[in-house]
Amino acid sequence: MKIAFVGKGGSGKTTLSSLFIRHLAASRVPVIAVDADINQHLGPALGLDETEAAGLPAMGAHLPLIKDYLRGSNPRIPSSESMIKTTPPGEGSRLLRVGETNPVYDACVRTVDLDGSAVRLMATGPFTESDLGVACYHSKVGAVELCLNHLVDGREEYVVVDMTAGSDSFASGMFTRFDMTFLVAEPTRKGIAVYRQYKEYARDFGVPLKVVGNKVQGPEDLAFLREETGDDLLVTVGHSDWVRAMEKGRPARFDRLEEGNRQALATLHRTADAAYGRRDWERYTRQMVHFHLKNAESWGNAKTGVDLAAQVDPSFVLSEGAVAPQPA
Repeated sequence: MKIAFVGKGGSGKTTLSSLFIRHLAASRVPVIAVDADINQHLGPALGLDETEAAGLPAMGAHLPLIKDYLRGSNPRIPSSESMIKTTPPGEGSRLLRVGETNPVYDACVRTVDLDGSAVRLMATGPFTESDLGVACYHSKVGAVELCLNHLVDGREEYVVVDMTAGSDSFASGMFTRFDMTFLVAEPTRKGIAVYRQYKEYARDFGVPLKVVGNKVQGPEDLAFLREETGDDLLVTVGHSDWVRAMEKGRPARFDRLEEGNRQALATLHRTADAAYGRRDWERYTRQMVHFHLKNAESWGNAKTGVDLAAQVDPSFVLSEGAVAPQPA
């Protein structure tokens, strides 16, 4: 199951995504955690110190390896240099699975221990000095989008992505890559504005969206969120001494998280799991192709010098039963 956490900057989406990852790990569910936010705070939220977080390999730095591996023997893609972030898989492409070992994971994944349970952590990587003033951050998250396009995951296998803040996610087609999107909203006008914008953009693509109310301090905050988000409001999270200690670098064992907040995370898990029955791999593949063709026409053809529409395999549908060639 592919899960995205989105929200206004400062809403607590990284904290909530890290708590959900910890909950899944405690439930012994296989998890790949992905930090796709420009601020790169997911590692510290999962307990890494500054040195460990800074040492995480940047997916963007390994983009040539990622492209070369995923291309496999796909005859529609003559070279990895012609692949862009939206390139869809086809016959001969290599696919990624949550629990496997492969060269992409070898290069980009680091294992994080969470109270005896391990999760795999991947990070897009921060801006470097050479990026300042000349690079768009979405060029970095392109590595995440390409991996998601080639990912086959099943029930009780989770990929949890901490996305960029606000509506920046809509600068690419990656917002359609998820089985469930949890929008973290504070009970404020700004928080609701991001929710309305996200829902409006997502509506035409059938993106499943639920609101997680954060920093809710009383009945008035709850009533405000209910009035503004209606049935989209799934659950709320209040003050947490456990989170405050975690933010100071001194977290207790996860089983000491407040009961109310543990129940909220269980609700997120049940909601995500229920989305499995609504999966539509054909629509997923169509949307993948749709954004690839848009990117090809907008900039991809000119950048690569080839007709990227030729990369689309009209007979291929990504699914749990899709078969990919094994690494050499």
